[in-house]
Amino acid sequence: MPDKYHIKTRPVPPLGPRIGKHGVVDWREDCARCHNCVKKACVYDRYRQEAEYIRNLNVIEALYFDCMGCFSCVQDCTKGILCLTINPEYEKLGNRYWKPDIIKTTWLQAETAKIPVSGAGYRGPFSGQGFDAMWTDMSEIVRPTRDGIHGREYISTSVDIGRKPPFLALNGRKSTAALPPLVTIPMPLIVDLSSPAHTLPKLDPIIEQTAADTGIIAIMDSRYRPIQTEHLENIAFFLGPDSPAVPDELLKKTRLVEIADSPAVLKRINALKIIQPQIVVAVRVDLTATGVNRAIELGALPEVEVIHLVADANGNELTTQTPRFLKDLIRQIHTALVEKGIRDEITLIAGGGIALPEHMAKAIICGADLVTINLPLLVALECHLCEQCRPGTPCPARLEKIDFNYGVGRMTNLIAAWHDQLIELMGAMGMREVRRLRGDVGRAMFFENLEEETFGKLYGKRKPA
Repeated sequence: MPDKYHIKTRPVPPLGPRIGKHGVVDWREDCARCHNCVKKACVYDRYRQEAEYIRNLNVIEALYFDCMGCFSCVQDCTKGILCLTINPEYEKLGNRYWKPDIIKTTWLQAETAKIPVSGAGYRGPFSGQGFDAMWTDMSEIVRPTRDGIHGREYISTSVDIGRKPPFLALNGRKSTAALPPLVTIPMPLIVDLSSPAHTLPKLDPIIEQTAADTGIIAIMDSRYRPIQTEHLENIAFFLGPDSPAVPDELLKKTRLVEIADSPAVLKRINALKIIQPQIVVAVRVDLTATGVNRAIELGALPEVEVIHLVADANGNELTTQTPRFLKDLIRQIHTALVEKGIRDEITLIAGGGIALPEHMAKAIICGADLVTINLPLLVALECHLCEQCRPGTPCPARLEKIDFNYGVGRMTNLIAAWHDQLIELMGAMGMREVRRLRGDVGRAMFFENLEEETFGKLYGKRKPA
């Protein structure tokens, strides 16, 4: 059995003042000075920490909002002088999809590399849009041998990228045909190209080092040159329609390359195979109105090994008036390839709207082999995902001044936390290998299906908005 995949982490505290969600307002003039004050009994010791924080406060606007929201002190105070409040600065973070709770969770994971725990629990709606309309099966959570990161069973998260033959033809113990090249990475995650919608510093060297430290792959522009040549195994160059060519000596040291979809896609694949026969070539397909059919068409071509499906940053279909969400697009493509009998031969990578580790697992359940992310790594560096982010405007997170070791540490911590949560989720589902999770929709429940089964016979089908 191979060694367990493990990422070395270290605590990386934030550079700026914390922007927490909950704070406690204390009306001191009515305090009875109880000897058994509920503030001293705080299980998270937040009141003592608040006193130390205020004593060393440098920024007067940065008040203490690190309360876990358990409501214990609010409920138990005999005078009723405590009340919970929400930080107004917290509510300004992100947008309708990248909600403040997602950003806060990402910050905590990037700081500690641990799975976040909220004292207030989940207080949102029962169902929502996108991945929130999908629930994973946790029926095996009571089995102690499959207790996630603490269990005794080995749970594999490695995935293979490339074309797989539909069958093996053997002559004795030898294959009669050459096997296609495969790239194996230790978890189903790749770092995508940086988002052009946000003002970014030169983060590519930080992302490169993070990919090397975690063993995954980062997609880089063809103009990028690595800081260390041994990191080329963790870099996949992206070749757009007008991108300059990557030098052959660099291309020969990489394992994966990505090209933009075009009518000449087969010609470009053949040209790359001449330079490096063992390289795996991915085709990037934007999920526009024609993207689904194009992905299905490419999947039927034996020369195409990997298809990278890309939605927008919020996981929605591109350039359409009524966009569908990523999970529905993946399911449609996966099902079509299954019906053609070729799904096991092709690798599907899904990107766009993957904001939490549970989204990674849900995308795989819908039919993807692995996913790509970029904005979560940016948020790990304390980015607020400002809607007004423009070139030349001051960045509240001061991303243009971040330290190299700080950036690598925060990104590495985030990927480690995502890996641990994937193992926890798989352990709760009784799964020991992430490859088996692909397309297993029986491991999940979909709100639209439950609604149809429960109310469809009474009220008919739901009308689109």
